[in-house]
Amino acid sequence: MKILVTGGAGFIGSHVVDACLGAGHDVAVLDDLSTGHQHNLNPAARFHRVDVRDRAAVAAVLERERPEMISHHAAQMDVRRSVADPVFDAQVNLIGLLNLLEEGRRCGLQGVVFASSGGTVYGAEQRLPASEDDPTAPICPYGVSKLGSERYLHYYGYVYGMRWVALRYGNVYGPRQDPRGEAGVVAIFAGQLLAGEQPVINGAGEQSRDYVYVGDVARANLLALTADYRGPVNIGTGIETDVNRLFHLLCDATGAHPPERHGPAKIGEQSRSVLDPSRAQAVLGWAPTVALDSGLRHTVDHFRQPVAAS
Repeated sequence: MKILVTGGAGFIGSHVVDACLGAGHDVAVLDDLSTGHQHNLNPAARFHRVDVRDRAAVAAVLERERPEMISHHAAQMDVRRSVADPVFDAQVNLIGLLNLLEEGRRCGLQGVVFASSGGTVYGAEQRLPASEDDPTAPICPYGVSKLGSERYLHYYGYVYGMRWVALRYGNVYGPRQDPRGEAGVVAIFAGQLLAGEQPVINGAGEQSRDYVYVGDVARANLLALTADYRGPVNIGTGIETDVNRLFHLLCDATGAHPPERHGPAKIGEQSRSVLDPSRAQAVLGWAPTVALDSGLRHTVDHFRQPVAAS
């Protein structure tokens, strides 16, 4: 299968590229390297340095590559930046997707696997773990743009027959994670502990997330490429882990054991987030396989290597 991975030089996207190539697919990457890194690129994939907001450049890539499927990971992914500049967030996340869909449908595109956000589309969840049938009420522009993207995918599926799966990720962590952004807490703490620095936990540290290993996420993307299903799917573990426990697990993985240090709480930070992954098992045959302590050790091993800091 011919696959175009947008954001394929980024943290999650580069692992998706590796998984697709490992499965024998023909892979091209579209990335503007604004947050991705050249060293993440798999040399077996063709690379196009293009901004998804540039419709003419997107059209040229799609005309040349004519992918059957797009795995769409190119995004403005910083929640705080989305609040500060919602217009930019929409330009990248909504207009970027529409450029791919509009040009793709002219070039024989069959479908899209979309990187959505289980941590933001549900909003302040009333029932945990959140399932795909629960209400969606995002409380930040980033979550709005991800949910809006799902609605556009539904439209293109209905009108043009495109297949689509929206993978609603939990907090993805693992090798190549960039320490920037809210979801980079594992990378931030791991880097600080390895450097002999003192991590600072926001507030009481009782805020929880559903941490899912990037290798498991890449496998979900691979399964979604051929799934006989359209709609959203949670990709998480169903297990809550608070920041205090995460800190101590990373201390064990790094061998550094500074005391807990707490700073001010982040205003407006969501207190809990955890996803019900049962639909992923039913429609994709997917379930998480990497336990958090094991995944953190793999991540720390990666950050010990010089390339992890570049």
